[in-house]
Amino acid sequence: MNGIRLPSADGGFRLHRPSAAPLGPFRCRPARSRVFYAAAHVAAAAAPGGGGPVVDWEATLAFRHRLWELGLGVAEAMDTAQRGMGLGWPGAAELIRRSTAEARAVGGRIVCGAGTDQLAPGRVHSLAAITAAYEEQLAHVEGCGAGAVLMASRSLAAAARGPEDYLEVYGALLRRSSRPVVLHWLGPMFDPELAGYWGHGDLDAAADLLVKIVGEHPQKVDGVKVSLLDAEREKNLRQRLPAGVRCYTGDDHHYPELIAGDGESASDALLGVFGPIAPIAARAALALDREDPAGFRELLDPTVALARHLFAPPTRLYKTGVVLLAWLAGYQERFTMLAGLESARSLPHLARAYELADLLGLFPDPELALGRMRRLLADRGMGA
Repeated sequence: MNGIRLPSADGGFRLHRPSAAPLGPFRCRPARSRVFYAAAHVAAAAAPGGGGPVVDWEATLAFRHRLWELGLGVAEAMDTAQRGMGLGWPGAAELIRRSTAEARAVGGRIVCGAGTDQLAPGRVHSLAAITAAYEEQLAHVEGCGAGAVLMASRSLAAAARGPEDYLEVYGALLRRSSRPVVLHWLGPMFDPELAGYWGHGDLDAAADLLVKIVGEHPQKVDGVKVSLLDAEREKNLRQRLPAGVRCYTGDDHHYPELIAGDGESASDALLGVFGPIAPIAARAALALDREDPAGFRELLDPTVALARHLFAPPTRLYKTGVVLLAWLAGYQERFTMLAGLESARSLPHLARAYELADLLGLFPDPELALGRMRRLLADRGMGA
């Protein structure tokens, strides 16, 4: 297979020779030792008759079936699916309805994001309105038969006067929920509008409040998803959670060590990077089931370079690389995103994502991936 000239961030080029040994087909049952959720993206296509991109339902749902076939759970309608960055609540509600129906049909594990994004942005809303918005989405998720992830709310971050307002809103939601939920702590590197969440700029004080909320409603909390990109802080937090409450790592920089554990505690996983690296994550999960932590790290550690690249600052734009890799792998027909976010990352950034994924054997058809990468370079005025 011929090589490809890839653009570098310094303005130069490098030659990459595509992998001739992709990972082979693989299917497995869900792991017993940990819960693994992949926060799945949405595929997009041009709207019939023109207009902006819309959700490509066939490709979007087919991708979820691939995750279930690998034994992974699906975390639906999360920030990876462009919540607040192209996918509004009506689209998210339809995505939840369709995905939960598909999950029931195959026995796939699924949780779905519930937030407040139906509230108009740029306004300060009352706590009552924020609680009602959460309750509407929570009722929809549970009505579809899924557990909810209570996503961090931009509206609550803007309206809250202090930690007592978070206690009020989350307390009401946990009393209202009909099944245990996952609480999501999404750091400002993923969404700058969430700075000071839990009513504190100090992260230690914020963690104290989160632990307090969980401690007051332990039977209503399945787990806490921590997306702070701070491994030591996550380790400390998970040791403070009540027995039976999981810590789901959302740390796309340090996930192998956090999932492997430290002998005292370990994290489960709810990760956006698990979409692109799903075939490797599934194999690694089985290594943990075999009580082979060294084998687990041997499989998963090499994926960190790709993850750190995809989630490099500005971290919130990681979705562009995730969708690129799905397109290169043949899981969707277009490198198109809602709100035009396919142009959010530079061409050298996308080229490096392709290179790192190819080195991991993540493209089932390396020639297809090569051809599509060549096409992308040509379409953006750069021959390959």
